Amino acid sequence: MISVSKLLYGLDAEGDGLRYGDADSSAEQIRERKQQRPVVVWNGTKRCNLSCAHCYAGADVGAAEGELSTASAKGMLDELAEYGVPVVLFSGGEPLVREDIPELVAHASDAGLRPVLSTNGTLITRERARELRDAGLAYAGISVDGRREVNDAFRGQDGAFDAAVDGIQACLDVGLKTGLRYTVTEDTVPDMERVVDLLTDVGVDRFCFYHLAYGGRGVPDADITPETRRDAVERLVDLTREYHEDGEEIETLLVGNYCDAAYLVEYASRAFGPERADRVRRYLNVNGGDPAGERVADIDYQGNVHATQFWQSYSLGNVRDRPFGDTWENESNPLLGRLRDRPDSLGEACRTCAYSDICRGASRLRALTVEGEFGARDPQCYLTPGERAGEGASDPGGGSGSPPSSAD
Repeated sequence: MISVSKLLYGLDAEGDGLRYGDADSSAEQIRERKQQRPVVVWNGTKRCNLSCAHCYAGADVGAAEGELSTASAKGMLDELAEYGVPVVLFSGGEPLVREDIPELVAHASDAGLRPVLSTNGTLITRERARELRDAGLAYAGISVDGRREVNDAFRGQDGAFDAAVDGIQACLDVGLKTGLRYTVTEDTVPDMERVVDLLTDVGVDRFCFYHLAYGGRGVPDADITPETRRDAVERLVDLTREYHEDGEEIETLLVGNYCDAAYLVEYASRAFGPERADRVRRYLNVNGGDPAGERVADIDYQGNVHATQFWQSYSLGNVRDRPFGDTWENESNPLLGRLRDRPDSLGEACRTCAYSDICRGASRLRALTVEGEFGARDPQCYLTPGERAGEGASDPGGGSGSPPSSAD
């Protein structure tokens, strides 16, 4: 995740410690073992009450064989806590179709993990929101993708938009921190500003925009062109700027394409000057670029371990067979080895890019899906040849690897 609000406008948030090692933040931080242990996504079920067009898990209403039991899931959570994982994200499918989610959230919280939730929101009532809050849930990210008719078509069910907004309201009513999850596709890209404006009026102040991942039903044909993507990112950055200049401190994050890191350096230079661009780049050096196989991991509903939640087609091992930490530290695994050896393991186009240190080639999964080569350029890269050559905003050697001091 890349926080536009933090990098360009200095908004502090509790995730800054994980993303930037930010000791100067005024917000309570999550930064224990930031460099050593990944955030873990747990896709606890493949079942879902919707049928979303972009679903990387290929979820549907039917039960899938081999779903971890409550007892097995608790054992997995204990192992993650013992290993030092800072955050576990309950996802799916739709995680709330599992009746034991509040029990598992409470178990994770008691074990010292920070439990957060990714949900379509349609199953959240005020009573359910209160139950999750009392169990120790720290945050609920709820998906809304476009205005009512676009969202409902995207999610395969009439009424999904209204049910999701009701779920957001229920969380806010009981004091459970809640934010938007929005996937940027050809169908949803026109409505981004409209949805932000709508949900800001409801009381939401955190907005996460996801680039399309290629997996499950998320296929390249549903994606947007590099030119449209660059325009969409600029629109979101401009929108964030407008809100902050009006005194409304919304938190806006870009997820799933570290080409955005390079773009934010370029934007900062144009909009605010070279000193701000250098500050942004130093933060992004600490962030470390695309996190797959290092700072983010995934465990699916059957216990298989993946390099990210989107890389469901490749299993690194299974928590039923050996502890997560043993699998994660298996340096002999060829995929983990290449992911952790970036940018050296990338092709020339990415390896020689002026922003390779803060992007690290972005999504290797998308590159493999489209080009069939691990080292190929991410097809979602939208940087110009001049920017890739270092003719833009920031000196590639300017990043020190340390976050800016408070004097900056």
